[in-house]
Amino acid sequence: MRHAIQQNDGIEFDVRLTKDGEIILHHDTTISIPKNDRPHSYAWTENHTLDELTSMGFVSMRGMLEDHQLLTEWRDKGKMGCIEFKRPHPRAMYGGGIFGRQQHISHVATMMKKVEHLLQEFQIPSENTVYYAFHTGMKASIQSVGTERPWAELVPYVPPFGTHYTKRMRGGIQFLTTSIARLIGSHRQSGASMSPCAVEYFIPPKNLIPLGFTGGLHGAKAARFRKHQRGFPIYVWPTALKREHDVLSAGLTGLTDCSDPAMSWLPSGHARWTLPATQPLDATQRQALEGATQENHKEILRELQAETAPWSECDTQRRTELVEMWRKKWQWEESTSSILQRSQKASPPWEAIRLIGHRGSGKTSRPVLK
Repeated sequence: MRHAIQQNDGIEFDVRLTKDGEIILHHDTTISIPKNDRPHSYAWTENHTLDELTSMGFVSMRGMLEDHQLLTEWRDKGKMGCIEFKRPHPRAMYGGGIFGRQQHISHVATMMKKVEHLLQEFQIPSENTVYYAFHTGMKASIQSVGTERPWAELVPYVPPFGTHYTKRMRGGIQFLTTSIARLIGSHRQSGASMSPCAVEYFIPPKNLIPLGFTGGLHGAKAARFRKHQRGFPIYVWPTALKREHDVLSAGLTGLTDCSDPAMSWLPSGHARWTLPATQPLDATQRQALEGATQENHKEILRELQAETAPWSECDTQRRTELVEMWRKKWQWEESTSSILQRSQKASPPWEAIRLIGHRGSGKTSRPVLK
């Protein structure tokens, strides 16, 4: 996490509630350690205490926030924290069964309250955070907590139970009936602040599966998509290296599994710039980056890194030029003055295109701790 938040515009991570009511960073429904090392006959993550999980090597959210470097990047330098709330397996502690909707809403709300308390304690700005989950009661959980932080629901919905194939089958049915226009529209209507989005919505031939409007990264499809988007942030996962340049160029935020600084030349044949929002390039600098070759790109990157001020240090003129460029390129609907008015601090505009470290520095083979 510390590494990824320095290399990118932010980090994405998953949280769960422990047996004793604390917040732990953990993706899977079962503890991700070798089966022979499990301390109990049961393996559900939520059925373990914080001490048990941290003794295995997992990190609490408090422990993460107590890291000075990570905290400075997140709190003071405008970096984004995308927090995914994980619902437990229906049979685990707090699971509530398959049909326990009110229990599911209450459980996610409980996690949010605890996360909210931590973020307030460590003074993380609201504009540097987004809450989301595979949770059809997300709006109800948000309203229960009363938080003003940005949020969204992950769609298509993937349940916290079943095999890899049954989960994909259920998600696939909703994918078929949810066009990209409907996805954006439903998030806007619900009051969500952004829309997480599977990359399949933009990549052929899978982008042809949903009934209705088709999204794309190039040409007419991309131009038509931007008319629906109008500056509404779209976070795309997974953003593979071969597609990273196209995703960002289309006005979409990418969630990357590669935070390796040695990866400076993308498979698509472009120099890589991993801080498009928090160390943004102007039109002239962007032209220099786009014109780089594999032979000279490292020198160009060094020059750009040395001369480009972070957004948090940009003066009013620089910020105005950047916002006007972004508005024109990606057809943002809000005025420049309005965007600048709410972007006076260290955080880039909410609409800004970002590159986010997915699960910190990317997916890890299982078990995570060996």
